[in-house]
Amino acid sequence: MLINMNQMLEIAKENHFAVGAFNVADSNFLRVVIEAAEENDAPAIIAVHPTELDFTKDEFFQYAVSRAKNSTVPFVIHMDHGDSLASIMRGIHCGFSSVMIDGSLLPFEENIALTKEVVDVCHKIGVSVEGELGTIGNTGTSVEGGVSEVIYTKPEDAQEFVERTGIDSLAVAIGTAHGIYPKDVKPALKMDVLTSIKEKVAIPLVLHGGSANPDEEIAKAVQIGIQKVNISSDYKYAFYKKCREILATTELWDPNAIYPECIAAAKEVVKQKMELFHSINQAKVYRQANIQPWRQEQN
Repeated sequence: MLINMNQMLEIAKENHFAVGAFNVADSNFLRVVIEAAEENDAPAIIAVHPTELDFTKDEFFQYAVSRAKNSTVPFVIHMDHGDSLASIMRGIHCGFSSVMIDGSLLPFEENIALTKEVVDVCHKIGVSVEGELGTIGNTGTSVEGGVSEVIYTKPEDAQEFVERTGIDSLAVAIGTAHGIYPKDVKPALKMDVLTSIKEKVAIPLVLHGGSANPDEEIAKAVQIGIQKVNISSDYKYAFYKKCREILATTELWDPNAIYPECIAAAKEVVKQKMELFHSINQAKVYRQANIQPWRQEQN
């Protein structure tokens, strides 16, 4: 079942769990996310970065949308880190039910203006909008980018940003980074910042850069009030680690001989994240609530 982010995160918020947003870069990763969600009866978000959409091409997501719509578990197909109204509209034309507009590197007023412009367009057709305030770090190992020094989200700014833009969810900066952390770097999330934001902002909160952080920190963030956690590097790393092992020890060349073990390795990581977010067996909550499939609303 394809739903939008409002439908997804309202239920998560009411029932005190988070939903994983897993970046999909090809058909193997789409299989990983959908099959892991179905096997564990867990809701999931299929996230697509603009560079991933450039690689997979728009037509691929005709299949992704169809696959999600015909599943028994709820999915959102989400544009991750859209950087302009044009990139947002591309996702919408592909059938995405949710978008993120990332104006986090802009001055505060410009971020508000860009985000509100996207909200005004998307809300007319029932597409949910995520905004971002503050910056996510960059380990140098991800296509999603980031900055060398994190700018933490200020709680008072978050309140104003939400009120003036009308966004449906807010990505906050509390010390995470995109990618896999180097061995000499130990991430430490500022839970006091998250707690202060939660006290001022009622909409669902999002944690970007969820890979490679200590499980106890992610679990604590979910307990405080994170409803969506973005995961990309962790499960892709597991996929290609297994792929390298196979290719280093065999002369295989058929994808159907190489990839099954890689898919299984990535699914193990996705399941572990779902356990961490308390989303396993939560798809039934959406069915019990009689959540209806999402359709773009036309004026």
